[in-house]
Formats: sequence, C-alpha cells, structure tokens
Amino acid sequence: MRDKQLVISKKDSNEIVTRPIEDIGIVVIENQQVSFTVPLLNELVNNNAGVIICNGKGMPSSMLMGLDNNSTPAESLKYQLHVAEPSRKQAWKQLVEQKIKNQAAVLDILGVKNHNLKAYYSSVLSGDSSNREGIAARQYWSYLFGKDFRREREGLPPNNLLNYGYAILRAATARALVGSGLLPALGLFHRNKYNAFPLADDVMEPYRPYVDKVAFDAAEEGLLDLNKDVKTRMLKVLTADVGIGKVTRPLSIALTITSASLVKFYKGETKKLSLPVLI
Repeated sequence: MRDKQLVISKKDSNEIVTRPIEDIGIVVIENQQVSFTVPLLNELVNNNAGVIICNGKGMPSSMLMGLDNNSTPAESLKYQLHVAEPSRKQAWKQLVEQKIKNQAAVLDILGVKNHNLKAYYSSVLSGDSSNREGIAARQYWSYLFGKDFRREREGLPPNNLLNYGYAILRAATARALVGSGLLPALGLFHRNKYNAFPLADDVMEPYRPYVDKVAFDAAEEGLLDLNKDVKTRMLKVLTADVGIGKVTRPLSIALTITSASLVKFYKGETKKLSLPVLI
C-alpha cells in the first residue's frame, strides 16, 4: 500500500500497477506465489473490500472480511438474533420466489419456450415448505444445459464454471452482509453446522441466475476450462446490470441494497426485501 493505493509489482518486470483502494470491491488472490503486506490487507478491510484467497487449484478457498465495518453492528445483530420463525420463513419465501423468477428470465432471454417456471414461483409457500425451489431447479437445469446435465459440485463441466462463479458471488454477498452489520453465520434457511456463511447462501439465491447466464454463454462458446480468460469473464458478473427497486445498479451494489433491506426486515420496518430482477 502506498498513499491509499494498492500497488502491484512483479519480480520479473519493472511494471507497477496502482489502484485506489476506495474503488475496490473484491480482490482475488489466485497465484500461490503472491505476497502481500498487512497494512494493505487492513486498508482493504477498512474499506469493506472482500479479499478472496484461492487454493492450489485456483478455486476460492477462504476470504478476509472486517469485523467492524458497520456503525451499528450490535443493533443489527440484536434484531437478527431475535427474528421470529414466521418472519424467517417469509423472508425465505421471497428469496425463493425471486430466484425462480430470475431463472425463468434466463430461459426467456435464451428463447426457451413453454417452460413452466411461472407455475412454481407463483405457488411458493411460507418457508418453501413444498420445495418449489428444488422442483423448479430440476426443470431449469434441464432446459439450460440439457437433460443429461447434473448440477453437482464435483460434476462435469460447466459445473466448474458455476462453482467458481458461485464462490465469487458468495464472497461478495458475505461482504455486503457484514457491511450492513449482519452476521453471515446466522442463516434464514441454510443452517448446516459446518457452514460458516449460511446467511450469504440464503441471500445470494436470487443472484445465482446471473452466474448461470455467464456460465451458459461461456459453455456455448466451448469455453469449459477455468483458465485466466474464463475466470475474468466469471468475475465480471459482479458488474452485471441488476434491476433493484426502480433503478439499475451493478450486482455488487445491488447486494448491499438487498442486505440493507434485510436489516429493515429484521427490525420490522418493512415486510418486503429489495431483491434483484434479471433484466
């Protein structure tokens, strides 16, 4: 760090690249030989930038986030801890509805006719007790990548593209939640004791179709290997145009709006979350 700038240099080159830290939302550290200074990491965290570190396979494996990036974290956490179960189920219902709507929008953009996803997002119950999310997903993946496709973490491509895109989206979501004073470890629906960020997994659900669309476009072009160009392409999902409320914002900014609306929902100030509309 120098003069509030992130400074990047290479051992085998005299080229130096600088970027204002205040303009940075996400830093992805992929190469295993990268070294960085503690002052730089602190400044990134102080500016609520998500720092993602990849493993030897180039997949995101951990992230660094601040613990004091919100002026009223204790108040937000108090409401988050005491949210009633009916409210929790209503929030999950809204997230599932919008996820399926955005999946339907992806299929519409791709010209898929006669899909029946509207029937699913129109009939989501509180807490999605009838599992409309899972039923819609099976139809959605079949239309998107063919009847033989199976969405599995260790499955065949383009699962690898989806995994990478979702990992980036998850980190950006966790960053937005922390910035709103919420604890990502306290989920609405996801509650696996081995999951450190269940709330991020909840909130990112309606944003997943943005990753799906980028992965589909890459797969259609035969780009199924996670090389540098494809990863760069997947990272650009964070700048995708998102309809949120009455305005259009980059996806990373839309996440902060959704997170802020969740705080208001917990406080009882609103009954409706601000969720992304795929346009």
